[in-house]
Amino acid sequence: MATDVHRRVRPGIIASRHDDGVGRAVSGRSAVRSRSSSSLVALLAAVLVGAVAGPAAAAPSEQPGGTTGVLDSAELTALQDQAASVQGDLQERQSAVTAAQDQLAQAQQAADAAAAEVADAQAVLDQARVGVSRYAAAVYRDGGAPTALSLLLEGGDPGDVVSAMGYLEAVDAENDAVLQAAEDRRRQAQAQQDAASAAVADRQAQADAVAAQVGDLEAAATAVTDQLEGALGAVDRQLAQLQAEQVQVNQQTAAAWQSYVDQLTAAGVGPPAAAALRDPAAGLPAGLVPVGGSTGAAQPGAAQLPRRPSSLLVLPAETVAAVSAAMTDLGLPFAPGTSGPESFDCGSLVQAAYGAAGISLPATQGELFATTEPVAPADVLPGDLVFLGTPESGLSHVGIALDPQTMLAADGRAGAVVVRTLPADQVLGIGRPSLPPRAAVPVPGPTGGALAVECGNTVYPASYDGSRQWGGYPNGLIPPSALCPLGVAGHALRCDAAAAYRAMSAAYASAFGSPVCITDSYRSYASQVTLYGQKPALAAVPGTSNHGWGLAVDLCGGIESYSTAQYAWMVANAGRFGFIHPTWADQGNGREEPWHWEYAGS
Repeated sequence: MATDVHRRVRPGIIASRHDDGVGRAVSGRSAVRSRSSSSLVALLAAVLVGAVAGPAAAAPSEQPGGTTGVLDSAELTALQDQAASVQGDLQERQSAVTAAQDQLAQAQQAADAAAAEVADAQAVLDQARVGVSRYAAAVYRDGGAPTALSLLLEGGDPGDVVSAMGYLEAVDAENDAVLQAAEDRRRQAQAQQDAASAAVADRQAQADAVAAQVGDLEAAATAVTDQLEGALGAVDRQLAQLQAEQVQVNQQTAAAWQSYVDQLTAAGVGPPAAAALRDPAAGLPAGLVPVGGSTGAAQPGAAQLPRRPSSLLVLPAETVAAVSAAMTDLGLPFAPGTSGPESFDCGSLVQAAYGAAGISLPATQGELFATTEPVAPADVLPGDLVFLGTPESGLSHVGIALDPQTMLAADGRAGAVVVRTLPADQVLGIGRPSLPPRAAVPVPGPTGGALAVECGNTVYPASYDGSRQWGGYPNGLIPPSALCPLGVAGHALRCDAAAAYRAMSAAYASAFGSPVCITDSYRSYASQVTLYGQKPALAAVPGTSNHGWGLAVDLCGGIESYSTAQYAWMVANAGRFGFIHPTWADQGNGREEPWHWEYAGS
């Protein structure tokens, strides 16, 4: 049963911060590289007489991924706090900018309406003046305005003369009234226009004052950005070193496991089915003997092959297959809520590994804890599930044990599937998936208001500001080494999103003959500051952009228009790769951005 466990071992993305191993020296990390592989070999090929050795009282993790130096420095923390403070001020000013612009727009609208009313009033006055001018012209043409004497001299009846004169007086009065009304309307409209123009000037002054305040904050953001970029460079250099060390640990561990599988083959041992090892008292396959437990009784779910100079641990075929499958996932990205094949969370990794071996398990750390048959922590064997937690956080992690000191897990703090030290003081329980499941039991939860922890990473509530939403990094301050390239002009995303994007782009190319066109992906804090300075009313406040989490892209090549075949393809197919078009960016929703797409997980 020689299983190749090297075919998918990849560089891992490891943690920026860990709760264990803080301040350990690099030499300690080097020491554990050999321990990770040698302790596995020692356990798998040990002299197993009576009992398998129990877990050592391991110190907190010294493995690559433990943090040292600048990753947890007071300087970086202070800079992050300073950036968060500037960000908060900008968010407060953002509402002031919006309000000032709204007020200015309303004032300008009122001024425009007043100007239109002045124009209308002037037109009415001009029209009235035309009528009066025509009457005056007629009077001049006829030799002046008629009088009572001229009418009598022309032989008019006195009664008619009186009537005619009254009519003429009425005409003159009407002309005067029309002209006066038109002039009054014009003057009133002009006064309204003057008031509206004054209001525009006042609102413009207010908008300018707010803009000046925002300018000051933008300058502060730029200053802190320069400092953060320097600190981030140091973080990135250390992270790259830790990643390289983590790759070595992963590779050495995979090689040690392959060595064990090869030993089974060389010894002529075909791992028996799990059912054949569940009850040692009822008998084991020929040539195998029980493995002693910490209570003195034989352990269910395992056996050993007696031989000289050392006995060989024999695990169920399903366990061997599950661990071998998990080894092939080393280095893949961790992503909450995903279930492979390109990324996992801790529960889905366990489910996938054992599912490949024919054992159906639930997909969350809580369900796994509730239903997996427990064994004593001192009896931990390779393939057992290790449940980690604390009295405050409750259950916080699940991984696959490799020996009493190490486990393989999709680790939220590491951001990848890694081999990590098993912290003995955080073990809540050990479960053996090769045994029949137990009736569900309650799952330890957070106490005293503590935040829940999933896969080793704190789960913050929706109200949290998200300053360290994933990987322990702030928005826009993710080291380049923690991101994965898209293969296009330096663009990068979180590694699971990057893998999904590449798959989507390949499918898109099959339909249109060229890859997806992209204009923006991960957006650093510095670039967010620059963009905000250019478009304060449209751009996200620095430190809040979805691009700053490495989970958003802006696309082109036709996708930037709602009516194109390219956009229609995205609507029909992007969801298959975990990308969505957010509702706020849909057509008709006020902020139309057909080009903006976000990775929501597979």
